[in-house]
Amino acid sequence: MRVLLTGGTGKAGHHVAPYLLEQGHTVTNLDRRPLGLAGVQDLEADLTDLGQVVSALRMPASPADLDLPVDQPLPAYDAVVHLAAIPRPWLASDAETYANNVLSTFNVLEAAEAVGVPKVVFASSETTYGICFGRGDRRPDYVPVDEEHPVVPEDAYAMAKVANEVTARSFQRRTGADVYGLRINNVIEPHEYAELFPGFLTDPAQRRRNIFAYIDVRDLAQAIDRCLRTDGLGFEVFNIANADHSVAATTDELLREFYDGVEVRREMGEHETFYCIDKARELLGYEPQHSWRDVLDDPRAGR
Repeated sequence: MRVLLTGGTGKAGHHVAPYLLEQGHTVTNLDRRPLGLAGVQDLEADLTDLGQVVSALRMPASPADLDLPVDQPLPAYDAVVHLAAIPRPWLASDAETYANNVLSTFNVLEAAEAVGVPKVVFASSETTYGICFGRGDRRPDYVPVDEEHPVVPEDAYAMAKVANEVTARSFQRRTGADVYGLRINNVIEPHEYAELFPGFLTDPAQRRRNIFAYIDVRDLAQAIDRCLRTDGLGFEVFNIANADHSVAATTDELLREFYDGVEVRREMGEHETFYCIDKARELLGYEPQHSWRDVLDDPRAGR
């Protein structure tokens, strides 16, 4: 597939771009900074400018397109994968974060409709559930947290993500395109296991705002590829996380210490994520391949 990837130079994007390339896709990276990866065409653009986004989708994807027969139309993009955003609070003012992230997503969807792109995959967030950046001790209404859980965030970053989901649903209704939103959990790069996880394994309280979950960036790339290969779902949102907790404590221990009184809707495995990925598994064929357990020893092993 021909894929326009926004934010391909970011934390997640610079792993997603080579993965999509390895899967045989043609990738153009639309970002304010170049990725500089062989085989990926970099294109600079401001996504808050609708004209620039439309122009990027209409122009030749790379110099190689210039050698195609002139009596044939240029190949169109098959999909847009939209990851670009101000990625969290405290990088810009709340007003700027909200305005940038909402307008850029609207522009991507509007441009995709204008040129007839049949699929858009966009980054939503675990923060939509109102736990990650809520003040005080916010707990889910029930576990495991699935896509039907209420989304009532307090912070501008997550508010923008909820607004983007509503916008995406509306575009899908009027276009009939496939528009899939990924509620991505805390993105972890491979090197961060050794840097961050020893503390998480011994002090699970550090992870309560992430619902004790995480997503290995390589598995996020797999989920995006599964979205590209899965057609006909219309509008859907998917939780995207790894299959296990980001801490060494068991499910029962976490329930007793942090979620006392929270409804448990079904029996759960000893280390099963509270951030339910059943829907992505069923509809996309998504199956996480990575875990901190592949890199680190469980400090509680043998207990």
